[in-house]
Amino acid sequence: MSDVWQLVVIGAGAAGLMAAETAAARGLRVLLLEKNRRPGVKILMSGGTRCNLTHATDKWGIVRAYGDQGNFLHSALAQLDPPQLVRLFEDEGMATKVEDTGKIFPASDKATDVLAVLMRRLERSGAVLALEEPTSAIAHDGEQFLITTPNRVIPAEKLLITTGGMSYPGCGTTGDGYAWAEQFGHTIVRPRPALVPITTPDMWVKTLTGLTIPDMLLRVVPAATEPPAAGTPPTEGKPKKGKAKAFLAERRSSLLFTHFGLSGPAALDVSRAISGEEKPAQLKLVCDFLPDIKLEALEEQLKVECTTGGKKQLVAVASRFVPRRLAESMLDLLGLALESRAAELSKSSRSQLALAMKGQTIRVEGTRGFPKAEVTAGGVSLKEVDSHTMESKLRPGLFFAGEVLDLDGPIGGYNFQAAFSTAKLAGMSV
Repeated sequence: MSDVWQLVVIGAGAAGLMAAETAAARGLRVLLLEKNRRPGVKILMSGGTRCNLTHATDKWGIVRAYGDQGNFLHSALAQLDPPQLVRLFEDEGMATKVEDTGKIFPASDKATDVLAVLMRRLERSGAVLALEEPTSAIAHDGEQFLITTPNRVIPAEKLLITTGGMSYPGCGTTGDGYAWAEQFGHTIVRPRPALVPITTPDMWVKTLTGLTIPDMLLRVVPAATEPPAAGTPPTEGKPKKGKAKAFLAERRSSLLFTHFGLSGPAALDVSRAISGEEKPAQLKLVCDFLPDIKLEALEEQLKVECTTGGKKQLVAVASRFVPRRLAESMLDLLGLALESRAAELSKSSRSQLALAMKGQTIRVEGTRGFPKAEVTAGGVSLKEVDSHTMESKLRPGLFFAGEVLDLDGPIGGYNFQAAFSTAKLAGMSV
């Protein structure tokens, strides 16, 4: 048998395991290199150790979720879309479940079951897995790739980089693949944390630690500009051609107040707009805690409540609309006494309270960075990768898949789906 591997895959995460198995099952001689002591470390810790492997949608739902990056995924999703991915795992005996949010998890709530399926498929394919063997250098001698590790120099006809991004660096995802891609002429879109909690200097936010708002609309806007009008529906705040954008990002979902700032799906999904700014303190968040009620209607409801329940304390009236702890903070910020009677609330103060419920602003400090980020925004430029094969347009025989690419989607299993799909396509194309 030749010493030259037909394919070497670097990085045994979700993408690497899928790609190596797919290529080996086609009869190729495949080596999968992993620097950690065990494969799939990020799989095991994702989703609170439950692993949200995909979302209950079709390929078009994934494409839409990725926005401008979505078109790149058409061919990958043609190879492996969400229903096909679910079927792949269920055919291996792993039952799945769909939660109310559309997230799909193993029915056992154990990420270990996801990894076990991938490992069984890898072993069955005949691919060779080498653990605790980090790649220190990559070269190309004109005929083949030469991958250097502490143990050997490995020749390969083709090379697939699936090293991930820089999120959760404790998993070993420290951006190794970017330097190798640059070595072959690839452009690296600046990596930055995404799906990461947001920090704020506002102490009132931190006093609400542990409070969850199940349904609200969160927007990121430049601090020096007026926020979108209270009650503006999602996406309708976007400008017409030639006009300044009203906001940088928005998400309607649940929000969690923490000791450092904000977390939960709404905060995580808009965080890439903050980490992408050189001076995040020049941004602010605008919170609509009652997205289904128009401002005018809310003011009228407050008026009715204050009139019919005039003897009630103001905090009791406000608590009919938002959680009591949040109501107390809002009244305090407005300088309104919690124990004052509702009937004493002036028209001006009533309008201010309604505006706070529909457009409370929070100052931005930044994010919690890569150590707390679920994914990485940025990476190998999609313009330089053939979306039909995942092969480099600059170096024949070099392929990419997974988070090392400039692909990052919203929370909810979209990122694992993209990793599995791009890896499947790469494994079929090498």
